[in-house]
Amino acid sequence: MSNRAILLTDGILSTPNAKTAHGLIRGTDRYTVVGVIDAPTAGQDAGVVLDGTARNIPVFASVDEALAQLGDVSFAIVSVATSGGVLPPTMLTDIRHSLERGLSIVNGLHEFLSEKPDLVALARQYGGQLIDVRRPKSRQELHFWTGEINQITAPIIAVMGTDCALGKRTTTRLIREACGRQGLNAQMIYTGQTGWLQGVKYGFIFDSTLNDFVSGELEHALVSCWRETSADVLLIEGQASLRNPSGPCGSEFLVSGNARHVVLVHAPTRTFYDHEEHWGRIPPVESEINLIKAYGSKVIALALNTEGCSREEAFAYQKQYATQLGIPVLLPLEEGVDAIVPVIQTLTATTHAH
Repeated sequence: MSNRAILLTDGILSTPNAKTAHGLIRGTDRYTVVGVIDAPTAGQDAGVVLDGTARNIPVFASVDEALAQLGDVSFAIVSVATSGGVLPPTMLTDIRHSLERGLSIVNGLHEFLSEKPDLVALARQYGGQLIDVRRPKSRQELHFWTGEINQITAPIIAVMGTDCALGKRTTTRLIREACGRQGLNAQMIYTGQTGWLQGVKYGFIFDSTLNDFVSGELEHALVSCWRETSADVLLIEGQASLRNPSGPCGSEFLVSGNARHVVLVHAPTRTFYDHEEHWGRIPPVESEINLIKAYGSKVIALALNTEGCSREEAFAYQKQYATQLGIPVLLPLEEGVDAIVPVIQTLTATTHAH
């Protein structure tokens, strides 16, 4: 079986709800992404649709059209991330088509395909598999928190956000790569389904883990990673935000994961949580930095998600926050994250000195 895959995006490739597709288009070590199914943007390059960078991944109007041109493909990946992990009913057509062509379906949503009898029958008939990435682990596989985390001497940095869908995973990945270019062994801990789909080795899927074991799974991933890779620095991919009411998350990284350093991701143009006015207003960045400080951790850099900004506005916000906060302000998509590497080098030098 090859690892060649197409991405199913249900016509929403150019929206934030296709963030799983966006991550896989930017890079994955688990699959080779050879095409995207997205009728509205068909005929374009998926990378260009995403951020203007050609990545040689064509977008097709249908599964059949893609397979006719791509030849051997083994997987179709459900590449949307919906609120509550619900499968859009409109996607079932593409899923059935893919199964009928002998493909295996990889699904990162909370709604499991392996619980739909008609899909199970199709998979059996045509020889494909239904892979539900978010299926919870059995009780025997789960770890409870032990305190072993305190043996880790490498700095632990959490990449957290002031809201959902801001680019925390992408920022984490970029920081890991930037450290690698400077000879630092940075390792990433994934906490969502896209991180697993991208082939990150250490981590767990936070929102399908029984609450009592979240802290232990996080600790286990960090300790295993540190012991097995001798990492100079550990980067935790954050989830949601400390105060988003639909799923406040992050204190676990600071308390149980002992992340004493934080890179905070923020969208200057976003006013309300998840763009929903009745969910409440996103507090100012300083307020979030102070909240993180109250947990005993320090924000070492701000990364900006520049949705709704022109290039000029992006750089103006960067300058404004740098003056206001006195910490490095990163524009991950516009200019990368290299500016944070010297800060991390200083942190690792301090721990090596101890």
